[in-house]
This record gives sequence, C-alpha cells and structure tokens, in this order.
Amino acid sequence: MRFEKAPRLMLAGLSLLLSCSAWADFTATPDEARGIAKEAYLYGFPVVEMYKTLYSQAVDKGGPNFKAPFNRIGNTAKVFTPKDTAFVTPNSDTPYSFVWMDLRAEPVVLTLPPIAESRYYSVQLIDLYTQNFAYLGTRSTGNKGGNFMIVGPDWQGQQPVNIDRLVRSESNIAYALYRTQLFDNEDLRKVKQIQNAYKVQTLSQYLKQPAPAAAPKIDWPKPTPTMSDGPDLFRYLNFMLGFAPPQDVEKDLLTRFAKIGIAAGQPFKYSELNAEQRKALDDGISDAKAEFAQLKKDKVDTHQVTSGDFFGTREHLNGNYLYRYAGANMGIFGNSAEEANYIGYFVDNQGKPLNGARHSYTLHFNKGELPPADAFWSLTMYDGKSKLLVANHKKRYLINSRMLPQLKLDADGGLTLYVQHSEPVDGKKSNWLPAPHGPFYSVLRVYLPKPEMVNGQWKMPLLTPIGQ
Repeated sequence: MRFEKAPRLMLAGLSLLLSCSAWADFTATPDEARGIAKEAYLYGFPVVEMYKTLYSQAVDKGGPNFKAPFNRIGNTAKVFTPKDTAFVTPNSDTPYSFVWMDLRAEPVVLTLPPIAESRYYSVQLIDLYTQNFAYLGTRSTGNKGGNFMIVGPDWQGQQPVNIDRLVRSESNIAYALYRTQLFDNEDLRKVKQIQNAYKVQTLSQYLKQPAPAAAPKIDWPKPTPTMSDGPDLFRYLNFMLGFAPPQDVEKDLLTRFAKIGIAAGQPFKYSELNAEQRKALDDGISDAKAEFAQLKKDKVDTHQVTSGDFFGTREHLNGNYLYRYAGANMGIFGNSAEEANYIGYFVDNQGKPLNGARHSYTLHFNKGELPPADAFWSLTMYDGKSKLLVANHKKRYLINSRMLPQLKLDADGGLTLYVQHSEPVDGKKSNWLPAPHGPFYSVLRVYLPKPEMVNGQWKMPLLTPIGQ
C-alpha cells in the first residue's frame, strides 16, 4: 500500500507516534507560567480524574474496580457501599452499569430494553472532559427503549435506518454511565433482568458486517496516588488530549498551554525543568486550589450556586473551567440540572462545617414540602475525608422517598430526619441517617426535579444541630 493511500486511522496513529518523540518547549516566563499553570490545572483536573476511573474500570483487569473491557458493558447488580472506591460521592439508589467506549475505529450502538413507566433509568453520555454531551432514558428518550449510535468526532458514515438516534461525541474516548432505579431489596432481581437486557455492540457487530481495521493499540500509563495533586497531572492530561481533536473555541487556550509543555499526545517532562520553572507550576496549581476553596466557601456552602452550574454540556458550561473543576472535585460524573438536582450539605444552619463527633443534627421538612421530584429523591451520607459512603452497623447509607412508608412522620405531618453518629432512641431510629465520628457531608439528590425546584420556588431546609 502506498503511503499517501493509507487510511486516515493509520495516519492518525503514525502522527501520534511521531508527536511523542518530542515535547512542547517551555517558553513561558515564570510569572506567565504561574498563570498558565493555574488555568491548565483547573482545565485538566476533570480530564485526569476521569482517567483514574477509566483505568480502574476498563484497563486494570486485575483491580478491584474493573467492570468490563472497552465497548463491553459491566453491570453492578447491587447498590454502592463503602467498599466501592472507583469514584467519589457515588449514589446508592440506582445500581450502575458502565460502558467505556473507544470510538476511534467505528461507532458503538447502545440498545436499551423497554421497561415499566414507573421505573426511572438513564444513560449519561460523558466525553473525556467530563461534559455530559447527551442522555438516553426516561426523561430524554422515554422508557420504550431503542437503538442509539454513539459516534466519534471524525466519523463520516451513514446512519442505518433502524437506529433511533445518532449522538456525536467530541472525543474518541467516551463514557456511558447507566442508572437503573432500585425500589427495595426484593426488587434487585428485576433490576438484574433489566441490566442483562442492556446491549452494547460495535456498529459492524450490530450490522453483522466485517469489522474495520482496528485502531492502534494504546499504552495506558498507570495512575499514581498523587497524579491529580501537582504538575504530574499535566503528563496525564497530554496523554488524554490525544483522544480529542481541539475545539475551535479552545485553540487559543491550548496554544497558551503549550508554553508550559502541555500538548496533545506529547510527553510532559517535569524532570527537565529548572527550579524556577517548577516553582512557577507549583505556585500556579496552589493558586487554582485556593480559588476553588474560596468558591466553595463563598458560593457552594451558602448554596448560591447549585450542582446544575457544574455539570452539563460544553455549551452549558460555556468555558467556566473553575465550575467544571468544582464538579469533578466534589462529585465527578454528576448529572445535568434537567436530569437531577444535587444539594450539598457541607455546613449547618450557622455556616459551621458538619462534624459527627461534635454534634447531632436534624433535617426537617414541613408538611407538603418534601423535595419535589417526578422520579424520586434521596439524602446520602459521605465521609468528609474520603468522600465515600460511610460504613455503619445498620448498613444504611441514605434515606430516600421509597422509604417514606417506613419513616415516622411528625405530629403535624412533617418529616424530621436525624443525622448523627450515635443511634437515636425514643422511636427515632427509623428516621436515622448514620454519620461518621468526624467530618461529613450529605447530598440531597432529586431525580427529574419538578419546576418548583428548578425555578427556586422550593426552599431547602438546613441541617440544624440538636439543642439549637
């Protein structure tokens, strides 16, 4: 085969190989490098955090969090527990299914079965920037099921006639995160049946045609415990950017990043930088972390911004990389606002950090003022240090709307939940959400929020220390 006639895929692989033989020069002055490092850290953190999950679920076959190889589905036929550590702030209401899609060689077809109208389910489609580029399921496509084709940024083929929808990802690596509502423990068998009916095929498999040439093999870099904390993040960012063509809106930004050695598919050689350059990068990263800490204190803890500000499409986020960072830091792979609303409880009604070793708390909903959801709501407990679910002897990690028949209402018809470390007495055990003996936070999730929540008419109650 003559070189000029080689398929685009082979040329792309050769280009990536050649680009890895050099690296972008560090041309920024120290002051300039500090500012660029701050921007690049906020920009790249979600990408690298996503890589951690990708590696553990689709690459590390011997690891505890492995789910399935690329373009295959992995089902978790149980709700998450404190033993699940693949990503922070998981929900424990909807058993997950996972598909890591490699779209370089050909599209992937996701087939969903029809399910009962009373059950919520969704497939959240996420690009490598952690942007939610589309949804399938109850809200977006209904419960009737269907065949949905996910294509990469460069795919130019024709949509088959029996495909219900074509969805384009701007990156060649993408994530499909399924949530299937679980009603109670007895319902787990039905959830397993639904999960077993989820089907994933490459387009050639779906059409029963010969497969195209395979994409080049990927040498996946092994994650390290501190890869997201400092300049090593830029090494993984360079690697991941090789799977997404630059967007026009970001070309100037990426040109700026190249001044400190950030470039798609190229190595990042921190060891070859001098002391002044290294300090500039470290200081820039510290500036980024400080900006997030200020955002959390001023706007997140005070509920001036909501989860809907942090998660969504590229168009929704509109270049706000601080917000995208905040979403990945506090609860990566969160839903877009129209799919679910997340209310984070990080402080009490006096603005003080929550701590189960210092206080017990109540959360009171007036009669008729429970979270307004067309699907369901859930309040889940997380350890303030690990950001994972909290182990307790009752194995209760949340209280949700499906549990209302088992909860005890107040005399006036309201509902009071007891959020504390020690088990309460006097008939309050049914309403207890166990907290750790130390820092914690809780997340109130409202799936398919009603208009009164979206427009701010519904007012969230605050966690109040008992005795105030």
